Amino acid sequence: MSILPDEAVFADFRKQCLSSENWANKYDKHGIQVWVEVSPKNKDNNVPKVHKIRCKMTIKDVSAATMYDVLHDGQYRKKWDPAMLESYDIARLSANADVGYYAWISPKPITNRDVVTLRSWQVNEDEYIIINFSVKHSKYPPRSKIVRAVSILTGYLIKPIGPNSCTFTYLSQADPKGSLPKWAVNYASQLLAPKVMKCVHKAGQNYPEWKEKNSPELKPWLYPEQNTLPMMDPAELSIQRGDSLENLDESSKVEVQQDGEDSS
Repeated sequence: MSILPDEAVFADFRKQCLSSENWANKYDKHGIQVWVEVSPKNKDNNVPKVHKIRCKMTIKDVSAATMYDVLHDGQYRKKWDPAMLESYDIARLSANADVGYYAWISPKPITNRDVVTLRSWQVNEDEYIIINFSVKHSKYPPRSKIVRAVSILTGYLIKPIGPNSCTFTYLSQADPKGSLPKWAVNYASQLLAPKVMKCVHKAGQNYPEWKEKNSPELKPWLYPEQNTLPMMDPAELSIQRGDSLENLDESSKVEVQQDGEDSS
């Protein structure tokens, strides 16, 4: 069975982005909404340990196509993503999938995090979808002084509502690992989400002017023949389960004392 997402995975992601069931609204201001997943009323209250967050933004001055390009353009991300520590693509897996590395700066005293993810994308007439999830890559094991986080499922659904406007939905179920208490992660993500959405929107507003001066014809996410990454057999990757990382944070145990992450 291939690790690459099939149509059912994209359909399920789309359904989660558009569903109104089992989501509690936590923020609704300035065209940005944030929800967290809650347990169905007819089930027990055992919400998954790693919560799921969904953000939706109505953008009135940037096209869906431009927002999609912003998310794909690794060179441009260096310009607008203030949290990025390091990011690069590792290999192509298919015409619409790759594997990559991303590390981000955590607010002090928390240790920085990183992920290795399989990313796949799909473009239809009325929507753009990008999804990713964590994978194990033999040449990119967890590093010292950075905690390896896990993306269970993270992605974007962008739908045009006009020639220069769109709805932009971000959905993520990710575990930052380490010694952070779950309640703190859940609370912090709800606070940060609107700021991140505003940052992405601004990146969309500024992208056309930037791209015009930086290889305007180069968009390998739209034109696979432009992609110069080495090909890799998807069978060499396996899905990274969160529980299998528990022991890999042993080298970061000092973070509990040094960083005070679990001073709850």
